[in-house]
Amino acid sequence: MILIACVDDRMGMAFNHRRQSRDRVLRDRLLQRTEGHPLWMSPDTATLFSDVLERVRVSETFLEDAGLGEYCLTEQHLVQPVADRIEGVILYRWNRCYPGDRFFDLDLHSYTKVCESEFAGSSHAKITEEIYIK
Repeated sequence: MILIACVDDRMGMAFNHRRQSRDRVLRDRLLQRTEGHPLWMSPDTATLFSDVLERVRVSETFLEDAGLGEYCLTEQHLVQPVADRIEGVILYRWNRCYPGDRFFDLDLHSYTKVCESEFAGSSHAKITEEIYIK
């Protein structure tokens, strides 16, 4: 699976138990990047995609259900238990620090960053997209 997550500068994924991934431009970019491929997510995450539910696969066990070459968007779930199944990672960085209470738990040292680009979001002037492969 190719894991997708939104993080702050300290790898925080949520603060005050609230997602960091709510950004309209980011959502559209993510849908464009994953076009033609399954995009797995939790039922809670699916609320952000209610207008395009035909494009996503929703499951309580989405991290286990995503297959080889399929995308998987996580907002607050720990991913270390499925680390051996992760082929690549796409991180969207907010380029600031929030008071996080849930952190991205995958060690990226065994991955190679192959691409980095920046774009303006609807909630942040600069969002950095980083793509890693194993």
